[in-house]
Amino acid sequence: MDNKKLILSLKKGNEAAFKEVYFNYYDKLVNIAQRFNLTVLTPEDFVQESLLRLYNKRELLNEEVLFDKQLYTICKNIIINHVNRENKIVQLDAFQTDIIEEETDLGVFEDRKEKLYNFINQLPEQQQKIFTLHKLENLSYKEIAEITDLSEKTIANHIYLASKFIRKKIENH
Repeated sequence: MDNKKLILSLKKGNEAAFKEVYFNYYDKLVNIAQRFNLTVLTPEDFVQESLLRLYNKRELLNEEVLFDKQLYTICKNIIINHVNRENKIVQLDAFQTDIIEEETDLGVFEDRKEKLYNFINQLPEQQQKIFTLHKLENLSYKEIAEITDLSEKTIANHIYLASKFIRKKIENH
């Protein structure tokens, strides 16, 4: 299946197209994941998470960009985010914070996280999509431009407007 046809099939939720991706890319993605120093999760875990994210975010795929590149970017971002999280956890463990304090902080964190997602959901659809890709999935303006077919300047504007809206909402709460 050619690039455009594959992406369009995936966007429609075509099960055969997803199976094709799974069987054609699974080993390649495992090889990519094995290059990273992973301690908690296995390379296979990252591949499963990458394929799951691909399926859940399939409507964001861009038919004009090579599918391989988009899939590898998803996998790479998941791994990098995990490695960064793992490094932060290791740094926190060195301080051995009090468990009660930690639970309280976790409750506050969950509450703030819930409010943030609520604010994000109030954004216009395009801003919501771009803000999520940039701030929550750590994609660069360039990567988002490739996925959405928008200019980096337009993406920067969407992120600016979304950030301004969310900041205002946070200040008022």
